[in-house]
Amino acid sequence: MNTFFKIAYQPYKWLIVVPFVLFITMLLGLICIVVGFVFSQDAADILAVSWSRLCCAIAPLRVIIRGKKNYRHHNSYVVVANHQSMADIPIIHGFIGLKIKWVMKQELGKIPVFGPACHQLGCIFVNRANHGAAIKSIERAKEKLSQKSSVLFFAEGTRSRDGKVMPFKKGAFIFAMETGLPILPITVKNSFKILPPDSLDLTPGRVEIIVHRPIHIAAHDVDRLDKIIEDTRLTISSALISSPL
Repeated sequence: MNTFFKIAYQPYKWLIVVPFVLFITMLLGLICIVVGFVFSQDAADILAVSWSRLCCAIAPLRVIIRGKKNYRHHNSYVVVANHQSMADIPIIHGFIGLKIKWVMKQELGKIPVFGPACHQLGCIFVNRANHGAAIKSIERAKEKLSQKSSVLFFAEGTRSRDGKVMPFKKGAFIFAMETGLPILPITVKNSFKILPPDSLDLTPGRVEIIVHRPIHIAAHDVDRLDKIIEDTRLTISSALISSPL
């Protein structure tokens, strides 16, 4: 976006986009709490997808999915993605077509309406400062997941501050090994430019989601887990430059 359009976009962002996102988050969040309580996590997920798509539409963001042949919507996966921006959440949830349960820091669960809605969606809140407590949270979550659920980990543990993919943590891969679910690597490309970390400098544009081939991890792969993790990270990071599928 050139300088003229970026300046012209600011009133629209503050007068239309931000109030709309806050309103739709409150409205659909409240409905999600009721639907999740009365019906199920999967029923509430329909509202989360609607919220995600509305947020992207109002920005506006154009989301392109590449690698659709590499996964099936009715299957369950441990989704592993890079994390460049807060925009990654509606981008992935709204367009990937899976019933995603997020692994997120426990502080987000304390946000009014948003936190309780995420609880009803089956999101997994972890204490990143306490490794033992984080493991227990994930263990409890495994018992509650439906057979249609996919669990998403931002394997870096936090947002990248320069757009580059940081080293991956082991949690997602151990979870996949223990549940028998395949890893589904995903590259989110260009979201760093759309909404940089620690910023409200939202910019309309195009974001790509590149879905790679699933990776199956068996119990006997524990000895080469570090190599699997690094290979997955390289697969995801290499697609930031090109999009080989």
